[in-house]
Amino acid sequence: MKKTPLEVRLSAFMDGETSREEKEELEKLIASDADARRIFDELKHGSDVGRKAFDEVLKEPVPLALVRSIKSAQPPKTREPSPRITRHSLKLAPTGKQSLAAALILFAVGGGIGYLFGMQPADVPASPPPTPSQLMTRNWLDDIAAYHRIYARQPQHMVELQASQLDEIAKWLASTAGVKFNVPDLTADGLVFQGARMSIAAGKPVGQLIYKNLDGDVVAICFTKTDGIADDDFSETIKDDISIVSWHRNGTTYAIVGPSSNAMLDQIANRVSSEI
Repeated sequence: MKKTPLEVRLSAFMDGETSREEKEELEKLIASDADARRIFDELKHGSDVGRKAFDEVLKEPVPLALVRSIKSAQPPKTREPSPRITRHSLKLAPTGKQSLAAALILFAVGGGIGYLFGMQPADVPASPPPTPSQLMTRNWLDDIAAYHRIYARQPQHMVELQASQLDEIAKWLASTAGVKFNVPDLTADGLVFQGARMSIAAGKPVGQLIYKNLDGDVVAICFTKTDGIADDDFSETIKDDISIVSWHRNGTTYAIVGPSSNAMLDQIANRVSSEI
């Protein structure tokens, strides 16, 4: 199926093959146009599915028949060299002492190389492949960083529901993301609640509570339902200019997302974990 011009542009945007001006234009388009945002989400989901399928292919062993066919393949025949004018060359025939010395040198070099190889450690087992939960977490962090990078630059479209619509926010995000929550009061951390929005990460709906400080920096609380993942402590990840502090609690994955220059995200995460 042939891609539309918009799909081609969004695919190039995801692959980092757009100019700076076109990147900013597409970010604004995704934030303001529902159809463009839908196509972008579908492309992201398709990319994730393809990446997981490729990872599974790499785990498959090489078929034995293919290995045997490679080993039994005949080398290409070399062409007979064209006759050339022979030139008389000097023959250097080593003496018996020279041959003995050369043999001793080769023996010493070979023994040294064998010793070095013998000192190498035994086969080191390969690192185990990432578990499905690790892949989900990695993809989830990549996606929410990309979304935050877009929406944090859209002052007129930063949220879908305003801070004054608390009841509607609670019903909407809880029913869509499947997570019950409270809206934390972060005024002590210099953050003012702006409202809420919904996004998609790793193919799952993600609720987002959006805050802003006096400098205009945007900090988001993200959460999504992730049954089957054990609880863990805070983990900080840097994605270029975006910093993410994430953790798992009671079948839910949480994350605090903000600029990497904000040194208070871990403190904010600690407060949010006790109030949300």
